[in-house]
Amino acid sequence: MYWTVHMYGCPRRVNHAAVAIGTSIFTFGGYCSGIDYKNLQPIDIHILDTVKLNWRKLELINQDCMCVPFQRYGHTAINHGSNIYLWGGRNDNEACNTLYCFNTKTLKWTKPSVYGNIPEPRDGHSACIIENCMYIFGGFEEHSGLFASDLYMLNLHSMVWSIVKTEGRPPTYRDFHTATAIDNKMYIFGGRSDYHAPRQTDQDKYCSDIYYLDTSRRKWIRPKVYGTKPIARRSHSACMPKLFTKNTIMLLINIGLITVVYNGFFYIFGGFNKNKNLHFQDINRYDPVSSTWMKILPKGIPPCARRRQICQLVNDRVYISGGASPISPKPAITARLREYDLDNQLNNIQLENHDDLHVLDLKPSLKDMCMVNVWENMEAMEIDNIHDLNIPLSLKHDLAAFEPFEVMYIGVNMMQSYDDNFPVLA
Repeated sequence: MYWTVHMYGCPRRVNHAAVAIGTSIFTFGGYCSGIDYKNLQPIDIHILDTVKLNWRKLELINQDCMCVPFQRYGHTAINHGSNIYLWGGRNDNEACNTLYCFNTKTLKWTKPSVYGNIPEPRDGHSACIIENCMYIFGGFEEHSGLFASDLYMLNLHSMVWSIVKTEGRPPTYRDFHTATAIDNKMYIFGGRSDYHAPRQTDQDKYCSDIYYLDTSRRKWIRPKVYGTKPIARRSHSACMPKLFTKNTIMLLINIGLITVVYNGFFYIFGGFNKNKNLHFQDINRYDPVSSTWMKILPKGIPPCARRRQICQLVNDRVYISGGASPISPKPAITARLREYDLDNQLNNIQLENHDDLHVLDLKPSLKDMCMVNVWENMEAMEIDNIHDLNIPLSLKHDLAAFEPFEVMYIGVNMMQSYDDNFPVLA
């Protein structure tokens, strides 16, 4: 594994959601300083072309406004074929439990009719798809003001919601955890609860145990694990491809904690633990077969420690963008909105919201690895000019065209006219 591309000037967002379709990554909403999250403005969509590495803002044309979700954060987005289902999340005034569907072929929103036991409005939940069903677990309920530990299922054929009755001991109340689907199992990792859960009393409790739901038996299992478990952490949401095989890479978004499944293992990156006052940038690997944790050290320069970024997989590359990191102390605030740090405050920490993009190559070619090493040595030897290198001319041309540690600023000022920052894709 090699960290390669680093670039700045991307959409500056935290707590957004993203889905990869083909070679494009669709991002939905999220929080950005300077944007009004009290009025019901339509959610915005940005698309990353992972081939050209450029962003476009999608302009909705001839769209029924009643079918467009309002701008929000803390929601989930998952894909089922060419459709992306967005559920949950909140703005500054309210949470939502309406299901929305975005068709990536027609670029239109619809609001499907659903039936059955619809979950209460919430944010910070997780979502994944197993066998044409969307599973929603946990989160923080708006109306009750309580953490949730219930499990809901939406059948995407009948569009009927149901409460899933399970056996075994389920994961405790939590939000901002990860749900990872592997075959017919849904793995839960991390998240934040409270010592007085389901009530929120600002006495955070974190869990580093692995749970999985065997959906065929509807039974929760907490396997015995080996190796060194990563420090408990929170702040993530999830998305994944429809199918999983031993040669498939599965990636879960994170809004701070990222979970990647690759060749049968799943990986976590980043996250936050308030009790330890730590943001993370480590990568840990879990093997579901042997139930063993292992720390992984890719080459190259990783993103700084952060949480609440998006993360998507396209082919053999992981794309990480946005999120937040601490920069300096600031007075603490209270209430539910603290969890989003909308004023960039949390426990005397001021947060910087990022506008960067990082690429982790999971199967780098020999040429890519050589290019990364050349740039590392150039920096160490303080060589500024590629032509001073004693390498073939063709490699010099490649290095000039693609600098893995290049800071590419595309002139975006997120504090000014946001709509003018990105070219419109109509």
